[in-house]
Amino acid sequence: MNSVEQHIKEFPYQIILGSNSPRRQELLKSLGFNFLNKPINADESFPANLQAEEICLYLAEKKADAYEDDLTDEEILITADTIVWCEGKVFNKPANFVEGKKMLETLSGKMHEVFTGICLKSGNKQTTFYDVSKVYFKKLKSEEIEYYLTNYSPYDKAGGYGVQDWLGYIGIDKIEGSFYNVMGLPVKELYEELVKF
Repeated sequence: MNSVEQHIKEFPYQIILGSNSPRRQELLKSLGFNFLNKPINADESFPANLQAEEICLYLAEKKADAYEDDLTDEEILITADTIVWCEGKVFNKPANFVEGKKMLETLSGKMHEVFTGICLKSGNKQTTFYDVSKVYFKKLKSEEIEYYLTNYSPYDKAGGYGVQDWLGYIGIDKIEGSFYNVMGLPVKELYEELVKF
């Protein structure tokens, strides 16, 4: 067994992922760590004065604070929040078709930033960090946006789209930064922070 394999297999904490996102569950599983998944339902409102990464860090901490069980020193709770930031405005999950269409029309032909904030919390310590990726969309046709919103389920995704589904395939010109961050979990940074923790 090499040192990396040993480190992952003998990781001294019980990891708990506090997330409803199947994408985050899949990405954490791919890192090789064993974990329990305990989704947290936290109110996702935030103070209006927060900007960009401040929003996702605030919400990741808020989700950690909403975890109902007491954490021991041998447990690490992972909570995360992803936002889309474009032209000084935050784009959350669209409530309906009309909102989704408006969001995608705004993002069309432009660069936007995707921020993911992560909070790692145990019984005796807590750390937060974030990652940012720049996503460049081509000019989307109205019928492409309508087809996507009708045939896919982007209503649980910040900005109203998934990088790993149809609109990501046909609409994204390039990404600067982590692809996995745009999916909702910057796995390289998370791995490094877990090793440090």
